[in-house]
Amino acid sequence: MTDLRKPFDRRAFLGTAALLGAGLALPAAAQSTPDAGLEQHEDNEYTNMRRNISSFRELDWPPYFDNLKNGAILVDTVSRALHFWSEDQTVYRLYPTSVPVSDDLTRRGRTEVIRKVEGPTWSPTPSMKQRNPDWPDFVPAGPDNPLGTHALYLSWQYYRIHGTHDTRKIGRKSSNGCIGLYNEHIKELFGYAKVGTQVLLI
Repeated sequence: MTDLRKPFDRRAFLGTAALLGAGLALPAAAQSTPDAGLEQHEDNEYTNMRRNISSFRELDWPPYFDNLKNGAILVDTVSRALHFWSEDQTVYRLYPTSVPVSDDLTRRGRTEVIRKVEGPTWSPTPSMKQRNPDWPDFVPAGPDNPLGTHALYLSWQYYRIHGTHDTRKIGRKSSNGCIGLYNEHIKELFGYAKVGTQVLLI
């Protein structure tokens, strides 16, 4: 296993970039530690996950969507869960997620999937690069990529639903805007979602 403790190796980079939504700004306090955004009171990587799983509940789509044209994704940032319904109502899925680290980084409302990318690449925005000059200009697809194996790009600039190679993030407030899933879950959702799939964050 790769050593994650080396200065500016995977932990230093992934700790602050893993779920940035490919470019959202980091608050100054979040830049100071490699685990920026993680809830410090959590005892271990499973504590919060257990709490969230116990609060998961299946939901029906009518309270949130007028129809299921192209399918629908509901992200509940409180329970840290993503719900998916297929257009023909034969598929319903419920996945644990990571969510933004603070309310000011949390965008709520309606958007949609505008692009699907398998093996996404990642580049910091100019402002991120200015604050973090040691960060690479470009990260290819692979184990160091903050977007994991698949990404659903939303109509909101810089916001994505994507995977992560750092599984500690899931079930936690660990993102700077994006919604993260385990790689195996984003792969499944990627297969169900379409360009045009409705997305609602609450």
